Amino acid sequence: MYGVKRVLGINGGYRGFYARNTITLTPKSVNDIHKRGGTVLGTSRGGHDTKKIVDSIQDRGINQVYIIGGDGTQKGASAIFEEVRRRGLKVSVVGIPKTIDNDIPVIDKSFGFDTAVEEAQRAINAAHVEAESVENGIGVVKLMGRNSGFIAMYATLASRDVDCCLIPESPFYLEGTGGLYEYIEKRLKENGHMVIVIAEGAGQELVSESVQSMSKQDASGNKLFQDVGLWISQKIRDHFAAQKTLPITLKYIDPTYMIRAIPSNASDNVYCTLLAQSAVHGAMAGYTGYTSGLVNGRQTYIPFYRITERQNHVVITDRMWARLLSSTNQPSFLDSKGDNEEKKEEEAALNQLPDGHCSKDTSLANKEINSIYPTTC
Repeated sequence: MYGVKRVLGINGGYRGFYARNTITLTPKSVNDIHKRGGTVLGTSRGGHDTKKIVDSIQDRGINQVYIIGGDGTQKGASAIFEEVRRRGLKVSVVGIPKTIDNDIPVIDKSFGFDTAVEEAQRAINAAHVEAESVENGIGVVKLMGRNSGFIAMYATLASRDVDCCLIPESPFYLEGTGGLYEYIEKRLKENGHMVIVIAEGAGQELVSESVQSMSKQDASGNKLFQDVGLWISQKIRDHFAAQKTLPITLKYIDPTYMIRAIPSNASDNVYCTLLAQSAVHGAMAGYTGYTSGLVNGRQTYIPFYRITERQNHVVITDRMWARLLSSTNQPSFLDSKGDNEEKKEEEAALNQLPDGHCSKDTSLANKEINSIYPTTC
C-alpha cells in the first residue's frame, strides 16, 4: 500500500545484523508462516554489539527497522534507537511485543500469551486425569514464567481443575501451619487427588542450596534458574514418604517448550495482524522509538523508555489473584507466617523500648498510627 518493494528479514536475531545473511521477504514467502510455530528468521540470546548493528543498518541503507520480541528484545530495540538518534540517521525503529510470558509493561497483553494459556490447558488436563486415576494422586505441572506468573495464573483460572497455583510474585513455604504440605494433605483427604501448577520462577529462593548456583547467568544476563518442578515434586514425595500416613502417587508434567513451539491461535493471529499494521502505519507517519500495542483496548504507540523501565508482574493484591485464590481455595501462604513475623518484630521492638515509654499500644491495628504519633506514658 505504501509502495515498499524491498523487505529484508534478519536471520538469527540481533547478531544476524552483522554475523549472518539476510532473507528477502515477499508476500509469497511469508504467506503461510502464521500456520507455523517458532520463527522462520531464527533467534539468538544476548551477546550483540549495538554499534555493529547500527553500522549494518547504515551500510545497507535500511530506513525502517521492526524488532519483534519480549522485554529483553525491546530493551535491545531501545538501545538501537538511541544509537540511531545519536548518529542522526533517518531510520525508524519500531518494536512489536511478542512473548508468551506477558511481562511487557503498559500494554494489555503481548502476542503469544493467549496461545500459551490455551495450550497449557492440555498439560493441566493431562495432570488432572492422571491424578484422578489413582488414590491420593498429585499432578504437578510446570509452566513458563521466569519473573511473571501470568501463564500459570490464567491457565489456572481457565482450567478450574487446579488446586494450587504457585507463581514468582507470591512467595510460599513448605512446612508448618499454613504451608504447602499441610494444604496438600488437607486437599487429598477432602478430594482424593489434586493438581499443582507452578511457574518456572516460583520458589527459586527455596530451591537454591548455594549462593553460587544463583549467581550463574545466561548470555542475556538472566539468572539461570533451577528446575523448580522437579525439585518440588521430589520434596513432596520425600515429605509424604517420611510421614508414612498418606501414600501418594505423583506425576510431573513439563510442557514448557511444547507450549512455546505451537502455531498461534485465532485470537493471537488477529492481534498480531493489528500490531503489525499499526507498527507500519506509525513508521510511515514518521514516528520512531516506540512499541505498538493495545492499551485499554485501543491501538497505541508507546515510547521505548516506558516499555523498558520495568517488567510486568502479577499484582497479588489485585482482584485477578483474589479470584484465583477463591477458585482454588489455596492458602495465600502469607497470613500465618506473616503474623508470626509481625509478632517477632513487635517483641523485638518492645525489648528495645527505653525506660519511660509506653508499650501498651502496640497492636497491629495501631502500628501505623503509633509510627506517626509516638506515644509516651
